[in-house]
Amino acid sequence: MTASKNHYTAEFKEEAVRLVISSQKSCAEIARNLGVPPYLVVRWKQHHDQQGAAGRPQFTGRGVAALSEQEARFKKLERELEITRQERDILKKALAFFAKGN
Repeated sequence: MTASKNHYTAEFKEEAVRLVISSQKSCAEIARNLGVPPYLVVRWKQHHDQQGAAGRPQFTGRGVAALSEQEARFKKLERELEITRQERDILKKALAFFAKGN
């Protein structure tokens, strides 16, 4: 279930949180059954709740920021706008250069 000694897969974390949500057991009991420290299950549950409330994927892995669909689209559009601005500035400079030549 684990990828390395201290790294748990997204699937493992999701299953632990699902067990906490669906059962009447505490995070500590679930953690004991899974063989992980209780603070991890508590942290995973809090992360799940926070990300879910923001409409984001819960566990993306390795510290990758989880973006909602709208946030990802916004970020993509910002990148495209910056590229367009750079292209515009290059064209302005080229126009000024060629205008001086005449």
